[in-house]
Amino acid sequence: MANLAVFDIGGTAVKCGLWEDGRLSFNTQFFTPKNLDSIIEQMKKVISHYPVDIEGVAISAPGVVDDKARVIDGISAVPYLHNCPIFDIFEKAFKLPIRIENDANCAGIAEMNCGVGTNVNHALFLVLGTGVGGAVFINGSLYKGAHLFGGEFGLMKNHTNRILSETGTIVKATKAYEKVTGEAIDGKQLFRLAGLRDPLANKLLDTMYENISQILYDLQVALDPEMIIVGGAISERPEVIDELQKWLYEKLASVRLQHITPVVSACQFKNDANLIGAAINFIETI
Repeated sequence: MANLAVFDIGGTAVKCGLWEDGRLSFNTQFFTPKNLDSIIEQMKKVISHYPVDIEGVAISAPGVVDDKARVIDGISAVPYLHNCPIFDIFEKAFKLPIRIENDANCAGIAEMNCGVGTNVNHALFLVLGTGVGGAVFINGSLYKGAHLFGGEFGLMKNHTNRILSETGTIVKATKAYEKVTGEAIDGKQLFRLAGLRDPLANKLLDTMYENISQILYDLQVALDPEMIIVGGAISERPEVIDELQKWLYEKLASVRLQHITPVVSACQFKNDANLIGAAINFIETI
């Protein structure tokens, strides 16, 4: 099994790791540089400190990754990754084989191969962060769609005619709380206030659950997955998983479809999911 340098490129930080003998180690990170030359320099520096010979570089990245055209389409908080021959640039810089995949797809790949989705045939992976992302798995394989937009759940709209990335995140809920009260809070504080029976906090969380579960209902009746895996920092709160399971069950039960309710589960690998999935993607596609 190849020794790989693994990177998860995010808008704020680049997470790094060594994939050796099927395990992730040497987990570190650095702030995401402002330009392509700087990120390559930093990545080379990380690789130089690994105690084994690196045989390839596996990357999790934002955007619509087109591995056939060897580019990353779309837009993200790391603009220099897009609309350039990024695969060729990295291969030339590192003089190693390169594999790049979308970050949400990487996280889903990790969970389906060796996480909570192991032995599950049909599953959806939902990432609830600053925005919303996702991935679709059919017969155990990643489904990317005709235009590589499979799993872009954050762009789906419900009765509000607004996309889920605008209506279904804890970040948006905290901003709504601040708009009403003038008090700036974070997600943990909003959950704490809800636990203290603050009516506004509970209303905002219920609105978030309603907006997410409406989209999950549509996905369930359209794709009929066995499991919906939830990632993002919010997934570490057990009450979030319980609430999404309850809200989705109630929506399906309202049309007598409670028997097709999927298991809603938190992801297993949390912050390491993108790195692990990038490594698995490299091994499966090399």
